[in-house]
Amino acid sequence: MNDPEVTMSKAVSNTNLVAHTKALEAAGIAIKLVLRVPAPLKSIADQLIRSASSVPANLAEGHGRFGRDRQHHWRIAYASAKEVDSHLRLLAATGAVNGVGAERALESFDQVRAMTWRLLNPV
Repeated sequence: MNDPEVTMSKAVSNTNLVAHTKALEAAGIAIKLVLRVPAPLKSIADQLIRSASSVPANLAEGHGRFGRDRQHHWRIAYASAKEVDSHLRLLAATGAVNGVGAERALESFDQVRAMTWRLLNPV
């Protein structure tokens, strides 16, 4: 009949949200960059990891919600992507992370912010 285990095993794990896929990619790039940040800047790197991982998580959660809940999670994702930008620019300015890699991550998060902005402000 409607066995929950059988039903859930057939569920699609992908959110089918392009912004989510791009956010996962961007977060992976950014997190790899900060894994070896020197001790004095480790707290900034840790915060970058939290904010970078928050972006795809909130996009996915918002995708599974409706109405204001959906918008709320997408706003958090957008704000977290802005936060990543700030932390990453600071770490790049200090030379704590590779500049080329930082630019790549910044471009990816810029694309994620653009996609998220369109989710929040449909035409």
